[in-house]
Amino acid sequence: MSCVATLKEKGLKLTPQRILITDIIHDARGHITAGEIIEHVREKMPGVNKSTIYRTLDILEEAGCVYKSEQGNEFIYHHDHEGHHHHLKCSRCGRTVDCEEDMFASVKKSVMKKYGFKADFKHLIVNGLCNVCKKSG
Repeated sequence: MSCVATLKEKGLKLTPQRILITDIIHDARGHITAGEIIEHVREKMPGVNKSTIYRTLDILEEAGCVYKSEQGNEFIYHHDHEGHHHHLKCSRCGRTVDCEEDMFASVKKSVMKKYGFKADFKHLIVNGLCNVCKKSG
């Protein structure tokens, strides 16, 4: 289901800003930072306030249209059609490798068993060293 259809189904207003932001995320065809979204919105609608954009991103996340992750000191977003997945990010060279959703299934089970806590591993970014950087010292 499209984000616009999801927002309609949930009784949320379809403002021009919300439609534009969903289009930007969809057109990104991958991950996009909040800063990049703000930049694209301001190119098309110069008067839109940052707080409106962040509020819209929160609404889209709550509605299940996008996933939000923290990478370094910024948030990244991706469309729900990409599904849940994780990333291994090299701290030295910045290379990123996508991982399958079930990569942390055993950790999720261990957390539940040991702490009685149901972990929500929707979109993790794990920092470390890639093979190339690890070998180069």
